[in-house]
Amino acid sequence: MKKILRTASVALSAAVLATASLSSCSDNKTTENATAETDAIATVDSAAMMTDSARMGKPEGVMVDGVAMTPDKNIIQNAVQATSVSTLVRAVSAADLGGTLSGPGPFTVFAPTNSAFIQLPKGAMAGLMKPESKEKLKGVLTYHVIAGRLVASDLKDGQELTTVNGEKVKISVKGGKIMVNNATIQIPDVISSNGVTHVIDQVLLPPAPNL
Repeated sequence: MKKILRTASVALSAAVLATASLSSCSDNKTTENATAETDAIATVDSAAMMTDSARMGKPEGVMVDGVAMTPDKNIIQNAVQATSVSTLVRAVSAADLGGTLSGPGPFTVFAPTNSAFIQLPKGAMAGLMKPESKEKLKGVLTYHVIAGRLVASDLKDGQELTTVNGEKVKISVKGGKIMVNNATIQIPDVISSNGVTHVIDQVLLPPAPNL
């Protein structure tokens, strides 16, 4: 009888040790897996931050009309300081888009200069600025906006981009110059906190704007 009890005790002890060993191995594997997953997440987050940081531009900003457009300000805060896009700023205000373009975004804005607006048919801009033309003005302006942050290096020859208006614009790259439809980017990569602005030399007109 004592021999049977001793044998059972030894067997039980062996089983307990085996279970503890398996549990330890399992815990080690779980810990290793968790560590690996954490490392992977950290790597992805780090890479994303590095990429975003590289796209955020230099702290001193880009000079437009002798004023630094800096990445700590949003698109509108930068634009109001540039005299060459004052017509665009007034149009954005008239269309009640200032709040949107001051929001988190990110947005890519193709910003026509004042001289670009002068090239429109006589009286066209004045007509668009009338209160009754607010929706038409909004349609023209949102044709200049892309959802997302696209710096110049993202723009490729033959690329088509869907605007906030819903219509597409076509990118072409010729002789080192980047064009959006028939407009040439004069000042690229004006980085703001909520996106990027590219200053262009013509107003982009969506299909059948009826100006």
